[in-house]
Parts: sequence; structure tokens; C-alpha cells
Amino acid sequence: MNDLTQAITERRDDLIALTQDLIRIPTLNPPGDNYREVCEYLDTRLRKAGFETELIRAYGTPGDSDKYPRWNIVARREGARSGDCVHFNSHTDVVEVGNGWTKDPFGGELSDGKIYGRGACDMKGGLAASIIAAEAFLEVHPDFIGAIEISGTADEESGGYGGVAYLAEKGYFDPARVQHVIIPEPLNKDRVCLGHRGGWWAEIETFGEIAHGSMPFLGDCAVRHMGAVLTEFEDKLYPAMAARTTDMPVVPEGARSSTMNINSIHGGQPEQDDDYTGLPAHCVPDSCRIVIDRRFLAEENVDDVRGEVRELLEGLKSNRDRFDYDMREINVVLPSMTDRDAPIVQTVASEIEKVLGKPAEFVASPGTYDQKHIDRIGKLKNCIAYGPGILELAHKPDEYIGVDDMIDSAQVMAGALEKILLRK
Repeated sequence: MNDLTQAITERRDDLIALTQDLIRIPTLNPPGDNYREVCEYLDTRLRKAGFETELIRAYGTPGDSDKYPRWNIVARREGARSGDCVHFNSHTDVVEVGNGWTKDPFGGELSDGKIYGRGACDMKGGLAASIIAAEAFLEVHPDFIGAIEISGTADEESGGYGGVAYLAEKGYFDPARVQHVIIPEPLNKDRVCLGHRGGWWAEIETFGEIAHGSMPFLGDCAVRHMGAVLTEFEDKLYPAMAARTTDMPVVPEGARSSTMNINSIHGGQPEQDDDYTGLPAHCVPDSCRIVIDRRFLAEENVDDVRGEVRELLEGLKSNRDRFDYDMREINVVLPSMTDRDAPIVQTVASEIEKVLGKPAEFVASPGTYDQKHIDRIGKLKNCIAYGPGILELAHKPDEYIGVDDMIDSAQVMAGALEKILLRK
């Protein structure tokens, strides 16, 4: 056991406690709870390790308000002399809890070598592993060359515009300042993630005419019109998407094709508060809305993705009596891929083989993550996702992170720091 391996192994209990502490801060997004609290926790921790820290609010970004301010932290530790900077970026927000849990979602329970909680896998376990890796490296190599940065950023789960996108716009990922980026997303500890598919989000609304529910023939049901839209999707769009495949190494296998999720549907009267005990009014709905989440391949063009949906809607408008609609684009993310020969790719891959005793697998993510902003806004191409955690556990009930997986990933991250920051 070399000094660095021992330094990480000796921090096992600290790694567990750190992960539990992070899980117990419920940084739910939406709406954006406790962002300041988690940044202050990280600030205290990283200052003790000799990092200089900045707490940065992303004023004016989507979701930012006095009630739910979008706070981020960037911490930097300079070496003995100038050289490359390695940046570990983790998002601090987590998605809604959902149903089906048998564990306390914010309890951080340790059981059979696993830590449970919302965000354990995606991605507070990865954040904790990167901190432990950096602290162990600093203990063993205090006179390293270059710099280490660790960031905890907001809103990745809702696009990252109050987090990494904002920081990239402010120059924090300028290639003159940062040369290597590792994002500890849960893509499995033996994989280097090179990038991700694209995403196109839109809201579609169908229109009708309100009338008394006992005489629906006097109105026009917008929900039935939306049913026709969904039928067109089922009969035409979904089969067309399933037939397309990508050369990107996307995992899991089902994501090698184009996909679309119906994110939400709302039609007719608004839902009442939980304490309302009355009955609904008898009305024909004059509006129905869906939000679609369309994931597309590097081989697809976003204009074609938009046009394909609009063509189906226009066909209904021509052929269905009284059909009318509106389509509003919500967000667009283009696919992103780092070259397999990039320095950070090869460095982390070699450390995976060294620590785990088998070659690294090169993959791409089915969903987007903050590499998109580091690539498109920061113009920094030497960026990957690598971290502990099982990809399929993200956003699921009883989400967990394996302690041994975090230890192994921390060894890989610390080894990458040695390769990059000890060069003469």
C-alpha cells in the first residue's frame, strides 16, 4: 500500500460522515432549498484543508430569487509553483423524493456498506469522494505543481443555468485558468464518460371551448385533442425514434436510440389544495398542456427534431376537426463529446486500470449534465464525467452509494492528481 492509498483508506470513516452530512442537507430542486447551507458547509470543510473559497450567487438566472437564491462555491488550492489546474465539479442539488422509499430520504443511513438517501448516488457521494481524494493528495504531496479546484454548484438537475453555466460565463472554466475537469457523476467506477446525448424540451398546448360537462357537444374538449397528439406520437414518432441508433457509446443500451419522455400533462381545471373537500365543477376543458423531454443523438439535427414534432401537429391541424395548438420551446442542449485521446480521458482511464485491475470502459451518458456548459460556454474540451455510483440508481427510491465504490473512485481521482500535478 503506497502513501496515497493509505491516506485514502485511513479516511474511510471521514468519507462516510462527509457523505452523510451532505445527504442530510435537503437541497431539493425545485425549488432550490438550502443551497446556501450546503455551500457554507463545504466552505468550512475546504478552508480547513487550505483552500481559498468563493461563494457565488448566480443573480438573475432561472429560479434565482431572494427566497431561493442560487448559491455556488468554488474552492482553489495553489501548489508550490504554477502549472495545470485540475477541477472537480459536483452539483449539490437533488431531485424530488418521490414514492416507494423504505429508508429516510435525508437520513444518510449506513447499512451493509451502503449509504442511503436522495442524492447519495447523484451525486453527493461523488462530491465527497473528490474532496477525500484531494485532501489525501495534499497530505502526501504538499509541494505539488499547479492547482486543485473543487466546486459545488446549483441547479444541474434543472439545466445548470444557476450553476456551471453562470460560472462558465464568468470565466471560471476558461482554459487559461482550468485545464482538466472531472465531474463525479455516477456513471460507475470503472467507466470514463466522454459526453452525453442532446436534449430538446418543449411544451405543447391544445385548445378547446369550455361548456357544461353534461353537454360536451356544445364545447370542444382540449384533453381529447391532446389524446390525438399522444396517439400520433405512439403510432408514428416513437417507432421512428426507436429505429435510429448512434455510434456514441451511450449506456444503457436502450439509450443508444432516440427517446422521448412525456414529462407532465395538465388539462382542465387546476388541482385544488389538499384541504379542499368540495367536488369539481362540471366543465369541458378548454386547454391541455404536456411537456416533452426529447433526447436526441449526435447524428440528429435539432432543427429536424423540432420539425418532426411540428409536422405531426400540423397534420392533425389539417385533418382533425377544430384542432389547434401552440408549441413553446423550453430548452435545447446539444450533444457533447470529449475526444478519447484527451489528456484527462487517458489519465483517468489508466488510473482505473491501476486501481481496479481491468481496462476502463468508455461510455456516454443518456442524459445531459454540466459538461455541456463547460464545453459550449467555457470552451474547455478536456472534460469528463467520472465518479462512483450506479447510473441506474439516479432519481430512484432508496437511492444509495457504496462506500467501497467511493473509496475506489477516490483512489482513481487521487492517482489522476498525482499524474497531472507531479510532472516536472
